[in-house]
Amino acid sequence: MISALIHVARPADPDAVDQLADTLGALVAGVAAGLIGDAVIIAPSHHAAIDAVAEATGATLVIRARGATPWSAGAKAARREWVLCLDAGDVPAEGWIRILDRFIGTARPDLALGRLRRPHAGIPARLAARGESVIGVTAPRTGDLVRRDRLLAGPSFSRRLKVRRLAARLERS
Repeated sequence: MISALIHVARPADPDAVDQLADTLGALVAGVAAGLIGDAVIIAPSHHAAIDAVAEATGATLVIRARGATPWSAGAKAARREWVLCLDAGDVPAEGWIRILDRFIGTARPDLALGRLRRPHAGIPARLAARGESVIGVTAPRTGDLVRRDRLLAGPSFSRRLKVRRLAARLERS
């Protein structure tokens, strides 16, 4: 099973609640399939609307400390071995459940990190992702599926993890 870490960068943004709701709604199919076990919402500060969404959905709300990465802050509250890093507004496209389930079943525990495609990301982010697929990853980014213990070890990995590009993709709401 997977814990979904959902980062809300600007909780005061009027669209933040709608984007968070879209992401949580898209994960319901994963919950029904037995793939998603829990959700952790990560925000830099409290906001009444985000707090209400967390309470209504049963998600854990984590307020990250200043300077901390959202993924390591969220991993502390995650309850599953694998975590999926998402931004509010990310919606996994059709077929993602089967692809992530297969990756978890076949990934080498010492090296693998699964990366969902993000066609909406800007050109610099896509170029960086291409380079990381060759040289490896030192820190997780949005769209990564990684073991929780790797995130708990610190903001960057002790050694580069090999990226396995997954056929699943994230769309924006």
